Amino acid sequence: MAEFICRLGTPSGEVMTRMVEATGAGEAKSRLESEGFRVFAVSNSESGLSAILPMGGAGKKNRVKQDDFLLFNQQLSALLRAGIPVLQSIGLLKNRSGSSTLRTMLADIEDKIKSGVSLSEAFEAQGTFPKIYTASLLAGEKSGALDDVLARYVDYLKRNVGVARKLRGAIAYPLFLLAAASFMVAFLTLYVVPQMSELFKGLSTNNGLPTVTVIVLGFSNFVAGNIWWLLPLVLVLLFALVIWLRSPSGKLILHKFLLRLPVVGNLIKQMTTAQLARSLSTLLSGGITVPDAWNIASESITNLELRRRSQGVLPMIREGRGFTEALIKANWLPELALDMIGIGEKSGSLREMLDEVANFYDAESEVRLEQLTSLLEPVILVFMALIVITILLAIYLPIIQTISSGPFSGKR
Repeated sequence: MAEFICRLGTPSGEVMTRMVEATGAGEAKSRLESEGFRVFAVSNSESGLSAILPMGGAGKKNRVKQDDFLLFNQQLSALLRAGIPVLQSIGLLKNRSGSSTLRTMLADIEDKIKSGVSLSEAFEAQGTFPKIYTASLLAGEKSGALDDVLARYVDYLKRNVGVARKLRGAIAYPLFLLAAASFMVAFLTLYVVPQMSELFKGLSTNNGLPTVTVIVLGFSNFVAGNIWWLLPLVLVLLFALVIWLRSPSGKLILHKFLLRLPVVGNLIKQMTTAQLARSLSTLLSGGITVPDAWNIASESITNLELRRRSQGVLPMIREGRGFTEALIKANWLPELALDMIGIGEKSGSLREMLDEVANFYDAESEVRLEQLTSLLEPVILVFMALIVITILLAIYLPIIQTISSGPFSGKR
């Protein structure tokens, strides 16, 4: 006989998850219904909890902005903590939300709850909320501490939003420098140099134009004279590159390349470690088992190469191997993180230690991010300065040579 994970509604209105031994899913469902339960989902135990929470990550269609989602959960947690029932809380927040997309979803969630569907199932049916959120709701419903679970999820979301803002802020200035410098170089190449080429025709030097001037003039005249087909070609190539990088193979190659970069590779590993540890801690605090928590939290690994290396963790855990041992086999987590997780696993304080790991590597990521931006800014400036100096030399060297070889040069 096989084991099945069954998500049930009790006659008293509670939602629970129960393991049932049966020859098939149909038999398990029939037996539970005969006992008075309402069966929402039945899955083979090998599929884990994610099978009864079939949602994917947030889709692009009908996506709720992260700030709106954070505010909603803060308000929902506060209302539940104040003793206001779930249905009434959803109704209040539906009318007060500033997001039209979220208001539409909350109206549908309210209707589903009125029809007897649980809160986690109602959110799950929207098809746009992350698994970690619906799993946290389910854990809160099972434990009867939905307000506490939501408070922990709000803290998790706040930290993620904070990290994302720091990342955007760190790369904004280097990107601005790159855009400004690129515009200046394009202006010099496409307008200034072609204008100066007319002047160079009237200059007479003993040895002809300098090599740097010949190269810059040739490149500038070629680009300026063929801009009408070069520009569309570049745009098409960029579009094709973007499409390829969005494909699984292209994205995997890009992610492998990023991991090999000196500072960027360590930064990605540290940020992924912090995100993964915080996701696991949030799920474990809601009473979800380690295998199911890993199955859901591993989706926070956005780097495809790191996710590929982590594929063997879940089978090892289900075989009865230690969690830390399975993570070591993944061969990408920092050694200090593995040591901390190992101590937490042995001492029975895995959730607390995962919190410490997340906090530590958040701080480490911030330092690495500052190092990266402090390295990028001078590199961009020096690289663009060299290009500008080359163009200016190409412009002024012929003039200087002409003056130095002219009648007023002092040479006899």
